[in-house]
Amino acid sequence: MRFTKVLLTAAMSLGVAASAHAADDLKIGFVLPMSGPHASYGLQILNGAKLYMQQHGDTVAGRKVQILVKDDTGVAPEISRRAAQELVNREHVDVLAGFGLTPSAFAVAPLSASAKMPMVVMNAATSSVTEKSPYLVRTSMTLPQNSAPMATWALANGIKRVHTLAADYGPGHDAEKQFIKTFTAGGGEIIGEVRTPVQNPDFSPYLQRIKDAKPDAIFMFVPSGEQGVSFLKSYASRGLAEEGIKLIATGDLTDEDVLDAMGDPALGLITSFHYSDAHDSELNKQYTEAYAKAYPGVRPNFMSMGGYDGMHLIYEVLKKTNGDASGDAFIAAAKGMSWESPRGPITIDPETRDIIQDIYIRKVERRNGRLENVEFDVIKQVKDPGKADK
Repeated sequence: MRFTKVLLTAAMSLGVAASAHAADDLKIGFVLPMSGPHASYGLQILNGAKLYMQQHGDTVAGRKVQILVKDDTGVAPEISRRAAQELVNREHVDVLAGFGLTPSAFAVAPLSASAKMPMVVMNAATSSVTEKSPYLVRTSMTLPQNSAPMATWALANGIKRVHTLAADYGPGHDAEKQFIKTFTAGGGEIIGEVRTPVQNPDFSPYLQRIKDAKPDAIFMFVPSGEQGVSFLKSYASRGLAEEGIKLIATGDLTDEDVLDAMGDPALGLITSFHYSDAHDSELNKQYTEAYAKAYPGVRPNFMSMGGYDGMHLIYEVLKKTNGDASGDAFIAAAKGMSWESPRGPITIDPETRDIIQDIYIRKVERRNGRLENVEFDVIKQVKDPGKADK
């Protein structure tokens, strides 16, 4: 009798402990550039994540959600790694998230793998990022996913000879490689390639070299932000448009964060991308209105959408797992998940843990007194072509 009572007491104690664990706060540790030249990346991702929480509450599956943020300052892998280690070892977070740039994601992925911790990448866009940890899932994009449709569109619209210009780091290499692959496979000719420094490049000498080569167009990729503004000014001042040299790019160039600063030289630019704040859907209308109310004076861009959909993924996974955020349970629940986003329909590829989504061809137009990326064509449900041959 006494032995049975002891067993019952022990069982009840274990049950209480399990319930207490299930009710622990869900801690999400964000590693983001909140200062330095890429601070807008961190701000936009965090804005999107927080907006999702404002709309859907701060509790999921009985667990109150906490966001903890560490600043990695930008392209600084050692700082990113140290920030993630502090979040895991000192703050005991359940999920790692954010990652504005590829070097940050590369630096932290081994920690995710060894700790078996879910890692939700909300921007870093090099194709191979998802291969660095089996517990990593991405809600943003890959550069090949956006550059392949641009190559297809160029070929269909009379562009036969292209000179590429790409920033000399993972996303730039990815964008350039996939564009060249798709463009040449369709009969196009690459007449030259240049790679520019990631930090503070002077584009003038590169553009003069390209002008002298006389291509039909430049395909370019530089990190989203001020570099795009600087590039466009150099493109205009060197008179390449007057020489009939078109400019085509992935949508990073005309990111809403800097589009207004580009002014009239941006009018008519053709880009391929997965999100525009001018996307014509009721969900996006609701999103942009809510964003404008929450963050006056800031336009939502693709990074905000990566943060917003990243939080959606985390919430829906926790609902499926009844609050279990352990790595294996989290990733099993995330694989194959589909939903309607403000950007359009998206799915987490069950094989690669990458995102499948519509890619839009857009043209910069002035509407309602501001520049917008107006979509005029769409390629439905594009998988990452960077993994197609693997």
